[in-house]
Amino acid sequence: MRPLRSLLIMPANREDMLLKAPSYGADALVFDLEDSVPVAEKPKARLLARQYIEKHHAQNALYVRVNAVQTGLIEEDLNAVVTEGLLGIRLTKAESADDIRHIDSLLTTLEKQRGLKEGSIGIGPSLESAKGVWFAYEILSASPRIFCVVAGTAQDGDLQKDLGYQWTAVGEEVLYIRSRILLAARAAGVELVIDGSYANIKDPEGLMACSQAARKLGYRGKSIIHPNQVAIVNRAFTPTRAEMDYYKKVLAVFDEAVARGSAATTLDGKLIDYAMAASARQVLSWGDAIAD
Repeated sequence: MRPLRSLLIMPANREDMLLKAPSYGADALVFDLEDSVPVAEKPKARLLARQYIEKHHAQNALYVRVNAVQTGLIEEDLNAVVTEGLLGIRLTKAESADDIRHIDSLLTTLEKQRGLKEGSIGIGPSLESAKGVWFAYEILSASPRIFCVVAGTAQDGDLQKDLGYQWTAVGEEVLYIRSRILLAARAAGVELVIDGSYANIKDPEGLMACSQAARKLGYRGKSIIHPNQVAIVNRAFTPTRAEMDYYKKVLAVFDEAVARGSAATTLDGKLIDYAMAASARQVLSWGDAIAD
């Protein structure tokens, strides 16, 4: 799984923005066909997204955010953008396992028609409603195409409207939501859990606080809506040098213990055994993948 710390969402009807997109340094580009695109502009957005994917997929990790199943627009979205180089779709407002199975079926048909490898296009559900969060496990275990999940934690977004909480950057009010989605994802075997976007593009301190709160829980990235958020989010979701050095020491002392015939040792007074070694390898693998 490639690291996806920063997923830059941009309206697919804005050709000027698409052309500049690769220079921003985001781990992935997400072409939006949903809320940032007026209804009258959606056909244009679909066409531009497909053209960009076909021309530039070798240089970028490319995804498309499609309209929700409930809108009746998703068949048109998928028919337009399923092409060589599309890594996955972001499914907005996913609320049931049936939504996922429906999309899976549509993708399978289109892949066969277009000579693409079956199962090559992933599905990343975005959970943006009380129903979506409640049925997170059922949604995330409904298809082997699921490669990530996005928590709809954006300020004044659909989830906030549904639940009525007061939003803060640190996100104590969405702790349960983030935790429930994370737990469901891990139970379903989904490693990549992404936090929602940060609306205030002129608040780098708040963005960092929000990103760090998500990362502490186990999130691996964040949706972003402006190029000036890329560097902050990438930094927040990258293991620090101190972390990498510490976990290298953990493995070194553990390997020494195993060589002596012991499965447990200590480092600076902390117990190190197989579980701690496995955690160390996970962090180091994540950091190495980002460096690569």
